[in-house]
Amino acid sequence: MNRAFNRKKDKSWMHTPEALAKQFIAYNAKFLGQTEVDQPKGTEVVRDAVRKLKFQKHIKKSEGQKIPKVELQISIYGVKILDPKSKEVQHNCQLHRISFCADDKTDKRIFTFICKDSESNKHLCYVFDSEKCAEEITLTIGQAFDLAYKKFLESGGKDVETRKQIGGLQKRIQDLEAENSELKKQLQVLEEQLMIAQVPPGNSMSSKTPTDIFDMVPFSPMTPLVPLPASNGSAPPPPARPTEIRRDLFGAEPFDPFTCGAADFPPDIQSKLDEMQEGFKMGLTVEGTVFSLDPLEGRC
Repeated sequence: MNRAFNRKKDKSWMHTPEALAKQFIAYNAKFLGQTEVDQPKGTEVVRDAVRKLKFQKHIKKSEGQKIPKVELQISIYGVKILDPKSKEVQHNCQLHRISFCADDKTDKRIFTFICKDSESNKHLCYVFDSEKCAEEITLTIGQAFDLAYKKFLESGGKDVETRKQIGGLQKRIQDLEAENSELKKQLQVLEEQLMIAQVPPGNSMSSKTPTDIFDMVPFSPMTPLVPLPASNGSAPPPPARPTEIRRDLFGAEPFDPFTCGAADFPPDIQSKLDEMQEGFKMGLTVEGTVFSLDPLEGRC
């Protein structure tokens, strides 16, 4: 571990070893972001990263965006970056992956550290802004390294391997949880599609309306002539005729050859029909000549 600060031998650390070994030390700061760097250490490396992220901060401010606030939890196991309200872990930088830590001597508010990403194996420089605690945070990270190194010497290097295995298992658990969440979403989508495609039993088209050869429903402006049977099996009552009879503009009832009988004709029309029937029985007169319809006469 390379650090940009030097600790005198007679200078004591700020925190008790138990606070960093069994718990953590928490700080609040503004997170300017992280950017990839070419080298795992070096003052010039972090200076270029700070300059780049400061420029991005001014652009965000001009666009009305605020610099997000984060909570740093420092222990001998690493540095966690959390959301201060929800306590959701945004970044978990294990201590053995941090290769450089420094505070900016020209700007007392800025401090940084370089950490090797566990997935891409790239070196990322994390930059923070703290108005009063930039140097204190840097020293706290240095104390965590000092305690972790002492513990490493006491355990003969086994503790570091154990932490690596634990870190790998934690990463695997996070990947499985994300995969499980994605599978649950896909399952929910499939269930919704199945419910849409499934037709309920009550909506089955058992009785379809008869259609013609062109697959069209025939048009019928009148009520069907064949009445449907009643629900109790008895014959349905005859349809009631309207009490008010419509008449034409001459005051006569409209003629309906399908419903009226012989007795329904008016007297004058009935007498004319009788005369016409008698005339057909006796013979037809055409231009003064009588044609007999009697087959027994055998002549005209």
